[in-house]
Amino acid sequence: MSDSLFCRRRFRTFNVVDDFNREVLAIEIDLNMPAPRIIWVLERIIAWRGYPAKLRMDNGPEFISMVLAD
Repeated sequence: MSDSLFCRRRFRTFNVVDDFNREVLAIEIDLNMPAPRIIWVLERIIAWRGYPAKLRMDNGPEFISMVLAD
C-alpha cells in the first residue's frame, strides 16, 4: 500500500496478514521498500511462526527482484 504525506512525499507500507484468522503478522512503513527489507521481515516472521504453507502476494516492484526469488 502507499499514500502521501501533506508535503506530498510518498510512503509505502508492507502488510503481512494471515488470511486464515485475519491476524496481522507485520506492518513495515518507510519511504521505500527494497527487496532485502521484505526478505528481512519475512525471515523475522518465519523465525516466530515457522514457514507458511502458501504465500499470496501482489505484483509490487519489490517482489520482482531476483533477490526475493532466490
